[in-house]
Formats: sequence, C-alpha cells, structure tokens
Amino acid sequence: MFTEEEIIEKIQDKKTVNYGFNLLMDKYQEQVYWVIRRMVIDHDVADDIAQDTFVKVWKNLSSFKGDAKLSTWIYRIATNESLTYLRKKKRRFFLPIGDVEHELSSSLESDHYYSGDEIQLKLQKALLKLPEKQRLVFNMKYFEEMKFKDIAEILDVSVGSLKAQYHHAVKKIEKFVKDD
Repeated sequence: MFTEEEIIEKIQDKKTVNYGFNLLMDKYQEQVYWVIRRMVIDHDVADDIAQDTFVKVWKNLSSFKGDAKLSTWIYRIATNESLTYLRKKKRRFFLPIGDVEHELSSSLESDHYYSGDEIQLKLQKALLKLPEKQRLVFNMKYFEEMKFKDIAEILDVSVGSLKAQYHHAVKKIEKFVKDD
C-alpha cells in the first residue's frame, strides 16, 4: 500500500500521473463512497456523487498544493458534492427539510443494499433528523473515526465548533432513540 506522499509524487510526475490517480482511487474510493452514502443514503446517488467527486479530483489535481493532506482535500470535495446534491434536491422539489428527511428515511428502509439490523436502522433514522452539518460531523467522527482536527480542515471550521456540534448531535440521537 502506497503512502499519501508516494501517491502525491506519482500524481505530480507527468509520466506516472495516471498510475498515481489509480493508486489514489484504490486508496480512497471506498471511504469516499461511505462518507457520501451516509449523507445521501441512496446507493445509486452515492455512487454518482462519488464518481463526480473523483472527476473533480482528477480535473483539479494540478491545483492541489499539499497545504492539507490529500485525503482531507478529497473528503472536502466529497462533502461539498454531497451537500450540493441535498440542497439541489430541496430546491428542486421545494421540499421543507422535514420532507427531505422523510424521503431519505423511506429510501433507507426500501434500499436493498442496506444490510443493517433494527438498531442500525434506528440510528440511521435518528441521523436523518439532524441538521446537515451535525450529521456530517457525527458521521466523520463516529463512523470514519476521524480526528476533530482533520474534520475541521475538511469543513473549514474550528475544532471547538465541531466538538459542540458533535455533542449536540449525540444528545439529539440519544433523545430520538429513547423517544422512539
């Protein structure tokens, strides 16, 4: 397995840029898919957004300066693509946020790719009740086990703000699970 630094070297060399991008895809494709999937729920939509994410990564490789980690840069693109999709969906159908949550929750229940048990389904439904940013922070911290510092870089917010959002998310999830 290549390190992030080795992948960057391959990408920056014109002779090995395609090979480097393939290494990048191998290393991050599954993680990016799940970051997106946990936001948009639907497998096919997540697949499309993941593909769009990597197209953007490919097109913008030359603008990657190495100020942040490569993974952070890719996650930021994936996150922005997911949020853009959700906002477009709300605007396109003139849906209030509650209706979008209901629609995502329904698609979760009918998704034949979803293999979770009742407890996992309850957690996913609770997550859909959260505001987008809290859901994103919770997903990255809980499922992806990212450090607050890395999440702060991806979302371009302070660590303190993230910790507060995570805490609020946990409290809301606990309340939903108890009340349901």
